[in-house]
Amino acid sequence: MHASTENPFEHPVETALDPARRLRLAGAYDAALAALTQLQQTHPNSGLLWQERALCLRAQGDSAAAEVAFRQAVALNDALPESWRALNELHRAAAQAAEADLAAACLKKLQALPAELLHGSSLLNEGEVDAAEAIVRKYLSSRGPHIEGMRLLAQIAIKREILDDAELLLEEVLDRAPDYHDARCELSLVLQHRRRHLPALMHARHLLRIDPRHLGWQRLYAEACEGLGEYGEAVRIYRGLLAGNPSDVQLQLQLAHALRNGGDTSAAIDTFRAATDQPAGAGGAFLGLANIRKHRFQDGDIERMRRLEADPESSPADRYHLCFALGKALEDRKEYQESFRYYARGNALKRAELNYSPETAERNMRLQATVCTAELFASRRGAGCPRRDPIFIVGLPRSGSTLIEQILASHSQIDGTLELPEIPRLVQQFRTRVKDAPPRYPAILHELTDDELRRLGEIYLEETQVYRRNAPFFIDKMPGNFHEVGFIHLILPNARIIEARREAMACCFGNFKQLFVNGQKFTYDLAEMGRYYRNYIELMDHWDRILPGKVLRVQHEDMVLDFENTVRRILEFCGLPFEAACLEFHKTERVVRTMSADQVRRPINRDGLEQWRNYEPWLQPLEAALGLTPGGTGVSSASS
Repeated sequence: MHASTENPFEHPVETALDPARRLRLAGAYDAALAALTQLQQTHPNSGLLWQERALCLRAQGDSAAAEVAFRQAVALNDALPESWRALNELHRAAAQAAEADLAAACLKKLQALPAELLHGSSLLNEGEVDAAEAIVRKYLSSRGPHIEGMRLLAQIAIKREILDDAELLLEEVLDRAPDYHDARCELSLVLQHRRRHLPALMHARHLLRIDPRHLGWQRLYAEACEGLGEYGEAVRIYRGLLAGNPSDVQLQLQLAHALRNGGDTSAAIDTFRAATDQPAGAGGAFLGLANIRKHRFQDGDIERMRRLEADPESSPADRYHLCFALGKALEDRKEYQESFRYYARGNALKRAELNYSPETAERNMRLQATVCTAELFASRRGAGCPRRDPIFIVGLPRSGSTLIEQILASHSQIDGTLELPEIPRLVQQFRTRVKDAPPRYPAILHELTDDELRRLGEIYLEETQVYRRNAPFFIDKMPGNFHEVGFIHLILPNARIIEARREAMACCFGNFKQLFVNGQKFTYDLAEMGRYYRNYIELMDHWDRILPGKVLRVQHEDMVLDFENTVRRILEFCGLPFEAACLEFHKTERVVRTMSADQVRRPINRDGLEQWRNYEPWLQPLEAALGLTPGGTGVSSASS
């Protein structure tokens, strides 16, 4: 749609499209399409661009191709009245009543929006987040609350990864409009991203009571079940959905992951393997296979992955999925130089799409040490909730935290749970919400009263109760809680905290080899990973100085080389009697959701202790960032 006819506001992408639009209006359709193809290199995800392409194709009389392009336009940007109008007309002409009615409903909804909010929605869909937020906030400040405006602000917060704001905004929308099903669906997704799977499940069930046959809501429900570890139910839903849409590759991948996490590795391999036959899912499917320890790729798999990764039509996401899969496949074959080349390429592609500042991460960790002093804790002695139910396991990823979790979960007095989101959520409420204002947390810890600290501990225990069964103790294995040791001590002074630590080079390179589902942004560059590890060591040393004995450090290498004594030391720290089942942790039947699921289903072994040495010739940036001498000696042994 042209800005001068559809809305009165200038649109940044519209300006870039003006030359192609002028060619179309002049009847030079082939030249316009060529210009659009060129422009797509810089605007690959522009719905406006696809709409302009569709208009050219329709003007040429190619209705079928135009329909495909209009569909792609609204898939990328659903705030395009002209595309919905065209789809309505095309579907009516083809006697596709249901599709025409859907397009008409979408068009009607957009036409009912204030022009400012329509424009803000289109800007957001085109990636112009700052411009979208400015327009929406200006409208709301001058006109007052508007549910569509608040929903747009929530979508902007999601884009910015400020999920607590998004949750609050969507809850307010539902308070004002309880039957706004799209907003409820978005809230369920936000809650899942915040690992609040139970309330996400409640919203999904609410929607399914309204329409049990709604495919999108069934999928939402299955995803929430998966988050809670109810893999059997998730698999049942995914299989039912696939029966009606066997070509949905994302459903295939979701089913495969649910099967793997639920322990049905053979079925997971078969499902991933089937998904590799579909170009749109090949990258994710091959990576899924690579993450299954017992799977090995054949020569034909590797050649196909190489071809797909080199294909200029492959998206950056497909390419980095394939790169990580190739890195693992070639590592299994001991072709380490080429394996590293793919790992490095995959990390570079992933790092390019992330908004991560090593300086900010370092500043935040050092701020903890500045605020959380021995004097603060001495002044709050006796504050907080005195219960000792939780056992926190903290540390960096790939440091053995899942192994410690599985050992403890094998004890009769301990419930294994999930990577619980409650500590991050309690901390997040103190986040500064005024742009460019100094951070409120952790400085606010000096202002909280003893009663407030006790209540925060009680809230944590109330909110985690849903994950527990009947044991007196439970595990909270959220590795990133190492930031919050001070906060945990203030609200739950008798809670046990165990740090999983691994030798620096092994830990850092183990992270570099891993493509994470979300978070862990510091892992995609060797120098940044090394810097983060050093900052982490500094912070853990700080907790040791001001809270001596609060954190039990469990070195992964000690666990492997002196297993039984290390297990006894962990149980003694937790105040629990020794149980032989903890030594046979691999026999414990429970859901394991991390990438270490395969490892903790096997007895203790030395695999992986020094795998990084196979890549040592190419790890100089990591060694330099860690301050190590060549070969990984020096600071590594002193700090780990």
